[in-house]
Amino acid sequence: MANNIQTTKSISLESYGIKNAEVQYQLSSDELHDLTIDRGLGVESSSGALAVNTGEFTGRSPKDRFIVKDDVTKDLVWWGDVNIPFKSEDFNALYDKVVNYLSGKEVFVRDSYACADPNYKLNIRVITELPWSNMFAHNMFLRPTELELENFEPEWSIVCAPKFMAVPEEDGTRQHNFAILDFTRKIALIGGTGYTGEIKKGIFSALNFILPVYKNTLPMHCSANVGKDGDTAIFFGLSGTGKTTLSADPNRKLIGDDEHGWTNENTVFNFEGGCYAKVINLCEENEPDIFNAIKRGAILENVILDKDGQVDFADTSITQNTRVSYPINHIENIQVPSIGKNTKNIFFLTADAFGVIPPISKLTPAQAAYHFISGYTAKVAGTEAGVKEPVPSFSACFGAPFMPLHPAKYAEMLSLKMKESGVNVWLINTGWTGGPYGVGTRMKLKYTRAMINAVLNGDLGLYNYHDYHIHSVFGVAQPRTCPGVPTSVLSPRATWNDDEAYYATAFKLTNAFRKNFEQFESIASEEIRRGGPQRYNP
Repeated sequence: MANNIQTTKSISLESYGIKNAEVQYQLSSDELHDLTIDRGLGVESSSGALAVNTGEFTGRSPKDRFIVKDDVTKDLVWWGDVNIPFKSEDFNALYDKVVNYLSGKEVFVRDSYACADPNYKLNIRVITELPWSNMFAHNMFLRPTELELENFEPEWSIVCAPKFMAVPEEDGTRQHNFAILDFTRKIALIGGTGYTGEIKKGIFSALNFILPVYKNTLPMHCSANVGKDGDTAIFFGLSGTGKTTLSADPNRKLIGDDEHGWTNENTVFNFEGGCYAKVINLCEENEPDIFNAIKRGAILENVILDKDGQVDFADTSITQNTRVSYPINHIENIQVPSIGKNTKNIFFLTADAFGVIPPISKLTPAQAAYHFISGYTAKVAGTEAGVKEPVPSFSACFGAPFMPLHPAKYAEMLSLKMKESGVNVWLINTGWTGGPYGVGTRMKLKYTRAMINAVLNGDLGLYNYHDYHIHSVFGVAQPRTCPGVPTSVLSPRATWNDDEAYYATAFKLTNAFRKNFEQFESIASEEIRRGGPQRYNP
C-alpha cells in the first residue's frame, strides 16, 4: 500500500469550474501536517499526531444531508427524514457558488480510491479548502501507487469547503452547512462544516447505492477481521458500540474498522485505507492498537491537550465525539490486501443502556433479520441535549443515515448471504449489566472479548438444549457457560437481583422494539416478524 506518494504531476481544476486556483496536488501526509501547524490550524501532540478542532460541527449533521432527486435516484432511493431530496437545479446553482468561492484560492487536491477489491475499485478526486481535510482523505481512502496516478481518471469527486456558508433562502439548504450527493454528476458537495466524517460518509453513502444497484454486492456498516485459518468475522454496530475496538484483535488480522462490501464470491473487502476511531476514555491497557496508532500521520479531532501536548482522553469539554484518523498501516496486524474470505461469524453489537439484553446470545435466521432491520442501541444521559435517562435508538441496518435504499433491500441481501455461507449470527451487548445506566455498570471489555474469542475458537459450539437457555422475553439463546466469563454475568436477570424491576424494564424495551418495527411490518415476512421480542400488554 503506497503511502506519502510524492509526485510532480500538475492538474487543472478548470473542468470543475475552479479557476486560477493555486493547486497543491497530492501533498504527502508530512507536508500537510506541517502546513496545518505552520498556518495555526492545528498543533502537534506529544505522540507526534496532529490535533485539530473541527469548529462549529464536531459530528455529522444528518438533517443537513441531502441526495439530489433526479432520473437516477427518484425511483430507487428511500426518501424521507434520512434521505432528504434536493433539487437538481438547486444543486447546480450551489455547486457553482462553491467553485466560484474556491477560485483564485489555494486548494488541496488528492487522487485516491475506495474498495480494496480491484473488481469494485472507485477512483475518487478530493478537492479541499483546508490542508488537514486533505490529510484526512489521505488517511481514510486507499492510496494509489505512482503508476496508478499517471493515468488516474476520477469517477467520483468530493468538493469540501468548510468556510463556505450557504444561504438557505437562496440555496435550498436547511441552514448554512450541507453535505449533498449528486449521483448523476457523481459529486459529493460539502460546505459550512469542518467535520471530516462528512468526507468519508459521503463516499460510503454513494457506495451503499452503487454496490447493490449496479454490482449486486452488499455494503455494510461494519468492521471485519480474519483468523489464522482464513475465517472472516464481521462486526455490525452503531457508533460507540465497539466495532473498532473489538475487531482490533492481536490474534486476528484487521481487514477494516467501519465500511465493507460482501460479494457474491463470499469475500469481504474494506472500502477504506484507514480507521476513524472514537478516543473518549481511550487507554493503552484496554485498546493498545488504537492507542499506539496515534502517532505522526494520525489526526486527533476535538481533544484537549495540556501544555506539554499530552491528550486528556477523558476530557469531553468540546464533544463526546472525540476522534482519531490514521492510515490502516498504523495497525501492525492487518490483512494485506484488505480482503477476507470464508465468512463464519457475524456479531451484532449493541450498547444496551437498559441493561436487559444478554451479553451474548445466538440468533436464528429470523431473529438475525429482525435485529438487522432494527439496528438497536441506546442513547445515555449526556450524549445529547435533553437526554436524562436511557433512550432506545434504532438505526436500520446499523447504519440508516448512510443507506440510500430501503432497509428491506439490504436485509434481503444479508439474509441471502447468511444462508449461502451458513454463517452464525450473535447478538453482543457491550452496554450495561446489573441495572440500567446510572445503576448498573458497563460490561467489562475483557468479558466481551472472552465471549467473542469463545465464538471464534469454537468453544461455544452449536446450539443445543443443555448448553443454552432461551431468554423468556427476547427469545434468544443465551449460553449457560463461557470460558473466561463468570456464569453470573451471562444472565442479565441474575445480575439485577430484582426480578420485578428487570422484567418491567425488559418489556419496556421490547415494546420500543415492536413500535419501531411497525414501519417495516408491511415488507417483513411473518417469519421475520416472529423473530422479534415479546410484546407486553399489561
